[in-house]
Amino acid sequence: MRQITLGSTGLTIEKNGFGCLPIQRVTREEAASLLRAAFDGGINFFDTARAYSDSEEKVGYAFAGMRRQIVLATKTGAQTADAFWKDLETSLKTLGTDYIDIYQFHNPAFCPKPGGADGLYDAALEARRQGKIRHISITNHRLAVAQEAIDSGLYATLQFPFSYLSGPQELSLVEGCARAGMGFIAMKALAGGLIRDGLTAAAYMDTVPNAVPIWGVQHRWELDQFLACVRETPALTAERQATIDKDRAELSGEFCRGCGYCMPCPQGIEINQCARMSLMLRRAPAAAWLTAEWQEKMAKIEECLHCGQCSGKCPYGLDTPKLLEENLKDFREVLSQQG
Repeated sequence: MRQITLGSTGLTIEKNGFGCLPIQRVTREEAASLLRAAFDGGINFFDTARAYSDSEEKVGYAFAGMRRQIVLATKTGAQTADAFWKDLETSLKTLGTDYIDIYQFHNPAFCPKPGGADGLYDAALEARRQGKIRHISITNHRLAVAQEAIDSGLYATLQFPFSYLSGPQELSLVEGCARAGMGFIAMKALAGGLIRDGLTAAAYMDTVPNAVPIWGVQHRWELDQFLACVRETPALTAERQATIDKDRAELSGEFCRGCGYCMPCPQGIEINQCARMSLMLRRAPAAAWLTAEWQEKMAKIEECLHCGQCSGKCPYGLDTPKLLEENLKDFREVLSQQG
């Protein structure tokens, strides 16, 4: 096991966390089995959110009676102080706890600060004073908001997408957190499924001392892979570095991360999948993406209004309509080759 202290929080955690978004997709008992197996294997940091449907409830069920043995993070997407308190009280109830270690503003379009008209940060300060939360934190997909959060000195941790496909701007955020004494929680450490080798991803993450990846786990085989990283940190071998180099050459740059913040589309286009279809066709068995269902979904790209809503909401500044058109072209070419 390799334990680190999360920024200046004083919280000691295993340098591999458990991302609880995927447990929405399994039963309560299956989720509890995964969560307890993770804990038994050495993972003690669990990250969920009010927005993840029944994820909090499942976490609370799994760890009933052992709350003090884990470090727990959750999130609120509230836009007002009243909504903040409603979310917090609901989270405390569903998680079966009287306090939350890391309470995060969930991808706000701005950086909440004391005295703001929204009242969010002041509500968080009061919640901390009451002992209901221990540390005020933030998650984001926007480089500018994330940098503002670091510069503000107001936050204990930042959660941001980060993997070996990330560029210098994302790495600058990680380094900025280290200088500011903030913890850095890495979401999407597998780049939304584009990185196929979890051990290589974990080996890279170990080279970034202050980055704590939260691996999204839905299946036992996925958990077993990351528990192997807890037992023995995978080395960044020449073979794994070659995989990283190949993936960077193929995937870095102007690609859709699948975060979904462009959604919903007024035309019903499933942008977060359709805009990266050409990548998925190269990274997984093509047959799984060439079904009648996906042919219908991809055909909807022709109905794009070019209204600019998706581009305006993309935290990576992508020309989403152009990306959709390119992916539709690639999809049809592969479809014709398979036919």
